[in-house]
Amino acid sequence: MTLTEMVQPVLDKKLPAALVAAFLLQTAGALFWAGSAAERISTLERSAAADQTAIARVAVLESQIANIRASLDRIENKLDRKNERGE
Repeated sequence: MTLTEMVQPVLDKKLPAALVAAFLLQTAGALFWAGSAAERISTLERSAAADQTAIARVAVLESQIANIRASLDRIENKLDRKNERGE
């Protein structure tokens, strides 16, 4: 028995209009859901890209603060040595 011989009796029977409508509504619902999911994903991707920029800026600021602390420590050490010598 070929595929055509198996499918032909099914095609010969008339499908109820309610069943066709249900399939169409289900398909439309699935497409709508997929579209809204794609929009949510693109929103999250834009948000993640903005977060990556902020993370990079914070890393630069942390590096600058570490350099400032090191400079401040050197200044404090010099002042302490100067005060110890009584100058």
